[in-house]
Amino acid sequence: MLVENTRYIDPMVDAAFKRIFGSDINKDLLIAFLNEIFKGRRFIVDLVFNKNEYPGETALEGGAIFDLTCTDDNGAQFLIEVQRGRQKYFKQRAVFYASRLITSQAPKGRRNEWGYALTVVYLIALLGNPLPDYPAGQYLHDICLIDRNTKEIFYEELGYIIIELSSFVKNEEELETDLDKWLYLIKHLSQFNEMPDLFDKPIFEKLFAVAEYSNLTKQEKIMYDSSMKYKWDNKNVLDYEVNEGRERGMKEGLQQGLQQGLQQGLQEGIEQGNEQGLQKGLQQGKVEGRLEAFELIALKMKMQGYSAEFIKNVTNLSIAQIEAL
Repeated sequence: MLVENTRYIDPMVDAAFKRIFGSDINKDLLIAFLNEIFKGRRFIVDLVFNKNEYPGETALEGGAIFDLTCTDDNGAQFLIEVQRGRQKYFKQRAVFYASRLITSQAPKGRRNEWGYALTVVYLIALLGNPLPDYPAGQYLHDICLIDRNTKEIFYEELGYIIIELSSFVKNEEELETDLDKWLYLIKHLSQFNEMPDLFDKPIFEKLFAVAEYSNLTKQEKIMYDSSMKYKWDNKNVLDYEVNEGRERGMKEGLQQGLQQGLQQGLQEGIEQGNEQGLQKGLQQGKVEGRLEAFELIALKMKMQGYSAEFIKNVTNLSIAQIEAL
């Protein structure tokens, strides 16, 4: 049962994700999760964790710090990224990060003898928000290089698997596969107060045990609490900005609407020779101004990648009105 105050850490927080999936003692959790993602296309027996920091080749070249990297028993490399908040250039960063893993394979000083024998590289991203410029509703994107015209795969050994947890909206009764259960737990684990019978399986039992806050070391608790504070601070800033924008937009829209309504009302009042036209125009202006303000807010939020459902909750516009913007 989901509750507000919970005993389990949130896997979408960086420190918690590394605690659950990023250590040798718990690598069976990551192996099981990855095998469900690949659905038999790859089968991982073992993993070795790699360094997370890849400096530039020169002092002027920027480096990269990954959340988690590992290599399986067949030499394939996996880069796992967790992104709770929105990032404008996520796609570019994903390509840059994967390219780092590729270029790092080149032997220094013997490139002519190497023959470009690249190993498989996958970037797997867990996103807390929708992927920008992608159709809403699809939560798993499996991407590789293809021929745009023939749709034939050009190169399959560089792949991007991107999971939008915000678009994964199944409830407990709708979970059919183990991948469904993994995604549901990653999204909702911190909301549980106990393990439901639905997850009565050794690998999930271990996940619940590893993720219990009371089982963290003192240092892990400090890191997790710090990450949670950062998350809450960011949410407070976002909520404040949304509310400020909403109120500012309403004021601007109402002011514009009142001005338009006053002008129309005066004109109708003059034409009709009474005050009824003024009152009618003033009321119409209020309605139109308020709608215009909410539409402006919705358009800005839509451009920033917010889901239509979230925008609806903020502005009270309908889904059809939001999609028409």
